Amino acid sequence: MSRIASVFKQPAHKALIPYITVGYPSLEATLEVVPVLASSGCDIVELGIPFSDPLADGVTIQKASFCARKNGVTPHLCFEVASKLSQKVDIPLVFMTYFNPVFSYGLEEFCSACNRAGIDGLIIPDLPPEEGSELEASTQKQGLDLIYLLAPTSTETRIRLVTQRSQGFIYLVSVTGVTGARDRLPADLEAFVGRVRQVATQPLCVGFGISTPEQASRVARIADGVIVGSRIVQYMEADDSLLSVGNFIKGLRHVLDELPGEEKR
Repeated sequence: MSRIASVFKQPAHKALIPYITVGYPSLEATLEVVPVLASSGCDIVELGIPFSDPLADGVTIQKASFCARKNGVTPHLCFEVASKLSQKVDIPLVFMTYFNPVFSYGLEEFCSACNRAGIDGLIIPDLPPEEGSELEASTQKQGLDLIYLLAPTSTETRIRLVTQRSQGFIYLVSVTGVTGARDRLPADLEAFVGRVRQVATQPLCVGFGISTPEQASRVARIADGVIVGSRIVQYMEADDSLLSVGNFIKGLRHVLDELPGEEKR
């Protein structure tokens, strides 16, 4: 069992998974915030590799990616950062990136570097499972989980394919569109998660648009994990002490831990 999969084996536990962009607002901030996230109750951390065309991301993460790249953050530097972080925290680390940087680096070389840096898995939003077999072979060779995504518009055929191929967990995109904090989640989210749940044996984690404890609570009632990104990036922009980030995560953890017992199953 992978380290990612083991997170979801904890009885009556809902996973909390934050996203940050490596190198934003600085490399020092990345190295400081991940231990804060881990000590505040997070179970897995997504490390975003900055990319020039982050098509799945909204304004907040696009800006973070642009600034990080402008500051000289490269995939090679992300491996160095991940290696340092894996020695600081004992929770799984996952790279979120796009296929172009992985392809340019070389599939075997990229996955081997992930292994050496202590990375546990990959999330690649623009890689459909129909085109993922070669990367799957490389990730499996290096003991990495390749995590696929599903959207509310996914067909039954795509849902079945992803449930056959995704490792660690399945990333459910709450809305059709890009990342970003939102005032409300879609009314049909429960129906979407239920549709996937009928087929999947993997844990289901929901991301895109979750920015408040109330939204996290709603998601946790129907899914196995909650993914939060843009709001954390915003807190890091506003408060370089990281106190607001830590307090925000502690608030989310409290809400998830306070769910009634029957809703944690």
